Amino acid sequence: MTHIIDETQDRQPPASRDAGAPVSVLLDRINRVVVLLSSIALVIAAVVLTYSVFSRYFFHFSTDWQDELSVFLIVGAVFMSSAAIQAGRGHVAIEAVAGLLPARVNRVRMLCVDLISLLFCAYFTWKSWLLLDEAWTENFHSESTWGPPLWIPYSLMTVGMGLLSLQLLLQLGAGLAWTRRA
Repeated sequence: MTHIIDETQDRQPPASRDAGAPVSVLLDRINRVVVLLSSIALVIAAVVLTYSVFSRYFFHFSTDWQDELSVFLIVGAVFMSSAAIQAGRGHVAIEAVAGLLPARVNRVRMLCVDLISLLFCAYFTWKSWLLLDEAWTENFHSESTWGPPLWIPYSLMTVGMGLLSLQLLLQLGAGLAWTRRA
């Protein structure tokens, strides 16, 4: 029921018209770059995994580095692009009941979902930061034979969740400003 999402968003002014306009515009530009890089990372992961399957099947090569590189690329792409997906309301606030609710109740529901999501994502960002700090200071590496440093995926996770938290904060602010005007 994504058409209901579009209808709800069409009635709300975009966040860029509110007081957070410079931050919103900057985040939009960052999201575009991140989505492009995440798309490239997913294509590289697909190529590496395809190579891994063929090299393991035909030549009986070890595929430790291929599997781990693909996981790093996929994890990075998912976390880093999460803010761009949320900008289009693609993550949360499932719209199965939106058509059944009055517009005013639906706005309150969206604000509640944004607030709860923001709290969860901010907590996740903080915990990711702690993991990143520990991996960096303790010089943690993967236990595989390749052994890449773990600060790489933790940094992607931290930055991605930070961008998602910022996106949710902007959406919550825009929703609150719009609700006050309505």
